[in-house]
Amino acid sequence: MRFAGKRAVVTGGASGIGRATALRLVREGAEVWIGDVDVTGGHELAETSNGRIHFLRTDVTDVADIAALLQAADDAGGIDVLFNNAGAGGARETIDAISPEDWDRTQSLLLRSVAMGIRYAAPLMIARGKGGAIVNTSSIAALQTGAAPTAYSVAKAGVLHLTTLAAADLSQHNIRVNAVCPGFITTNIFASALGISGEKRVMANGMIEQVAAHAQPLQRAGTADDIAAAVAYLASEDAAFVTGTRIVVDGGMTIGPRHSWDPKTPSLFSSLEAFAA
Repeated sequence: MRFAGKRAVVTGGASGIGRATALRLVREGAEVWIGDVDVTGGHELAETSNGRIHFLRTDVTDVADIAALLQAADDAGGIDVLFNNAGAGGARETIDAISPEDWDRTQSLLLRSVAMGIRYAAPLMIARGKGGAIVNTSSIAALQTGAAPTAYSVAKAGVLHLTTLAAADLSQHNIRVNAVCPGFITTNIFASALGISGEKRVMANGMIEQVAAHAQPLQRAGTADDIAAAVAYLASEDAAFVTGTRIVVDGGMTIGPRHSWDPKTPSLFSSLEAFAA
């Protein structure tokens, strides 16, 4: 019960990582406010939570919506935890083809929303005088190429740097700021980014699980609960001396090139050894 008596705000809380994190925080004692554009999913989650989860429709590209969600939680007694998580795949075009409008839309959804979440939560936490914990969702796409489209990857890299800057700015108020970098996680974000719905979405998610099981050293797909566990750690007092950093939760995908963990994949060195022999 690490969050007994505490209140948390989770954006993108109606599904996927946000939903799993909201449920994790509730299991550990928190009262949670979730914001999402998915009104049906948000209300359903709140209605089955025995009053522990509250939903407010929130479009994180609208600063007024972000401020309203945070104010609602603060009015109930103050914000202890903020999880800036809402997002989607964004524009898929390469840098030589993307339109300025699609670029701006992706940055607004994935980067500006995080900045404004911090911007409007921090004064409320400061005024309360009890510190707080902020966790931002970044991605392994912030660390390497090939994991996501360009606009998404740049936004997630911005989230990482924003995390370190905000941690420095807010340290004097005992507000910790950290990030989590998910890898191949089986949520609907991939299918949604490709416009896949209905029965095809279920099939697509099954394909993602199969591919993910062979894409990193740990041979299973990651789950939303894997990310929720990392977020709960960073938001808890177990991480009281942790700020301005990131936790990569990717099954080892970013360890290195495939030959570094898969003995069946030849490396340049092993190929040269075989040639020399």
